[in-house]
Amino acid sequence: MAIPAVVAIVPVGILFILSGLIVNLMQAVLFILIRPISKKLYRKINKVVAELLWLELIWLIDWWAGIKVELYVDSETFKLMGKEHALLICNHRSDIDWLVGWVMAQRSGCLGSALAIMKKEAMFLPVIGWSMWFCEYVFLERSWSKDESTLKSGFRRLEDFPMPFWLALFVEGTRFTQSKLMAAQEYAASRGLPIPRNVLLPRTKGFVSSVSHMRSFVPAIYDCTLAIPNNQPPPTLLRMFRGQSSVIKLQIRRHPMQDLPETGDGIGQWCKDVFVTKLHSKGDVLCILDLIHDKALPLPLILNMRFESWS
Repeated sequence: MAIPAVVAIVPVGILFILSGLIVNLMQAVLFILIRPISKKLYRKINKVVAELLWLELIWLIDWWAGIKVELYVDSETFKLMGKEHALLICNHRSDIDWLVGWVMAQRSGCLGSALAIMKKEAMFLPVIGWSMWFCEYVFLERSWSKDESTLKSGFRRLEDFPMPFWLALFVEGTRFTQSKLMAAQEYAASRGLPIPRNVLLPRTKGFVSSVSHMRSFVPAIYDCTLAIPNNQPPPTLLRMFRGQSSVIKLQIRRHPMQDLPETGDGIGQWCKDVFVTKLHSKGDVLCILDLIHDKALPLPLILNMRFESWS
């Protein structure tokens, strides 16, 4: 259903902005009237309200564009998804990675409590950024002297979160591009590190802080790997608005939080080691199927994340 982008973007954008402003107003009223009385009640109601807005974007990726997300995960992890707090770490392949996360969260029943650590500029985006603020996303300025305390306070707020939540962290710190990959390869070569081909080198300070402050109440880390088949066009927001489909492969591995090292250096090295496993592939673009054929990633359960496959 490929159509001129402007024909799709204008009406869809108007609808999203108008409905989003209504949702923002509802969230503001809840924040002023309900949250001072009961933070638990506010969070439960706000989850439902936020999902009214997020589902519009789920519709775009799932039904308008028909983007297919293939999930590769073991059966035990699949049963726990949406039923426990989890810290998600992932490589950052495209500008709709966050939407893929929302699709996964919606299928798991925790869309309204799917949170993320994001750059502060996103908080000021009309509608979507404002709604994220009401949902208690954690916003950073990319200055560790300021972000360290911001992360700590954000994690403390989540200690009494009344529903299972996912907190997503793109540990590479930026979206993958060839120029960024070349810079990462030069840096890795100069430091004697494994040379990346498909992912960037992880920035571990935020991850170390996350694990150190949340390991007492978050039982698991979901290690996610996003991949785009070599024979498929990369998904983008523009392609999605034009109704052009793509295929995205997502692998999830669950790691119990208690299995991670106790020291900051150990946690950081654990994160680096996890990303080393994402470096191996036959081609220039990471392809999970290649890894399966090479028996590098044993994945006993393969799911198509479209609604009809869940019956």
